[in-house]
Amino acid sequence: MNLTKLTGAQAVVESLLVEQVDTIFGYPGGAIMPIYDALYDYESTVNHILVRHEQGAIHAAQGYARTSGKTGVVFATSGPGATNLITGLADAMIDSTPLVCITGQVASHLLGTDAFQETDVVGISMPITKWNCQVTKAEDIPEAIAKAFYIAQSGRPGPVLIDITKDAQFSETDFDYKKCTNIRSYYPRPKLNKSVVEEAAKLINEAKKPYLLIGQGIMLSNAEEELLEFAEKSGIPVASTLLGLGAFPNNHPQYVGFLGMHGDYAPNIKTNECDVLVAIGMRFDDRVTGDVSRYANQAKVVHIDIDAAELNKIIKADVAVHSDAKEALRILIDLVDAKQHTSWLQEFRDAKKIEVETLQESAKEDHSEELKMDEVVKMLSELTNGEAIVVTDVGQHQIMTARYYQYNKTKSNVTSGGLGTMGFALPAAIGAKFGAPDKPVVAIIGDGGFQMTLQELGTIMQSDVNLKVIILNNRFLGMVRQWQQMFFEKRYSFTNMVSPDFVALSQAYSIEASKVEARKDLKNGLLKMLNHNGSYLLEVMVAKEENVFPMMTTGASVSEVRLN
Repeated sequence: MNLTKLTGAQAVVESLLVEQVDTIFGYPGGAIMPIYDALYDYESTVNHILVRHEQGAIHAAQGYARTSGKTGVVFATSGPGATNLITGLADAMIDSTPLVCITGQVASHLLGTDAFQETDVVGISMPITKWNCQVTKAEDIPEAIAKAFYIAQSGRPGPVLIDITKDAQFSETDFDYKKCTNIRSYYPRPKLNKSVVEEAAKLINEAKKPYLLIGQGIMLSNAEEELLEFAEKSGIPVASTLLGLGAFPNNHPQYVGFLGMHGDYAPNIKTNECDVLVAIGMRFDDRVTGDVSRYANQAKVVHIDIDAAELNKIIKADVAVHSDAKEALRILIDLVDAKQHTSWLQEFRDAKKIEVETLQESAKEDHSEELKMDEVVKMLSELTNGEAIVVTDVGQHQIMTARYYQYNKTKSNVTSGGLGTMGFALPAAIGAKFGAPDKPVVAIIGDGGFQMTLQELGTIMQSDVNLKVIILNNRFLGMVRQWQQMFFEKRYSFTNMVSPDFVALSQAYSIEASKVEARKDLKNGLLKMLNHNGSYLLEVMVAKEENVFPMMTTGASVSEVRLN
């Protein structure tokens, strides 16, 4: 694509159009004003969502990327605008979310002078971006953007940042955009060694108790169909990490549950009983493994991941397959034997029965009539047939949703995994809806996390996005309170939460809202929310001191999961 003279600012927008960008999340300011001025002429071509805080912009872009499968795009100004992106960059980096963030910067002759709103965002963001750069000349803008998109979405995805000085935005250049297809010394798609996959298949075929752990890498490589075919042919039980939820239908008979510190009982304890552990697109983070010295020592481990740095980093693999998940699964499907592990699957069901009975007994002992979080999530799942996109914040509600919502569709679970960012859900849900406009999107948020980014109700109001928000209000910072109860002798230090009238607050933003306080009103409250034409906020008052179980305490083995 060749054009005549363009300003650097115009070159930014034209470059984004070549990359087929249709949505931008951002907030204008002095150092990025030339780009916003250029954007004025593209209002009918590009949808810009004005957020209320730059952290809202980057979380919205994350939600957009997670549901659309595209790269999220963010605009922010220099100084505080740029530094407000830092939490989102760190979140996107650890959760492998492709983003291109473009920040304005002071004029190049002012760099290093502590000019007004000058911050070295390239230096600050270097550890939490896949790549970043500063552009000081208009002619370098197209190449930088092309490179940014290629890096962000290839291999293991991640965030990139381009910092563009104000004079580069004003200057003119001959615009010539060439999409980037390779970079010297960067090899995002590893060459698969088929003999290594054959070794993996041999272990799987010889296994009596094979076990399959899946992560978000399945969805990032669009390998859901291959995973289903592989699982059904091999007959292996399938468990999911938090970010892997939705990659394999939760209603499938081979699905055995959610892994991790607050995951299901069966998939945790059976980790230390399998003979071959097959991990695909997951990274063995500490919330999944517990004490690594006592993790799956009895098992042969097959680990498939596109990022070589994750192989043998935490858990030593007997067979490490450096590969895109889709490519490896295609070969494995042909190599594995058709089997049914009926008795092994029954062991998971028996363990699940123990969990259910124990939790039910605990519930009977609780004489409170207060609503419980799991009741809300289960009913929402039933009313939406497990087909909504559910966006969660961080805390007890997040884990309850992961445990009790039936994720039957891919890319339907959007949450902050590795970083655990409170305040993530509301803006991420906005982005998720723009990424999947034809699907219902429900944000489930705690009263604490909601108040970290509640100003984004203004974004919902102005952009007229059809979003449903459920606040599970337990009047506590619930997860911290649970740990204080269990490990700090109930010394509830600064976790009691006093909140505003969320219904009135929502209505002040012209968003319909209501409140549910009794079990008898829950179903009608949820139906009213789901059937409402437009955005809706439902506050549900839940038990103040409800705990999330099962639970694997810090330093414990996966075999030591507590049920109460």
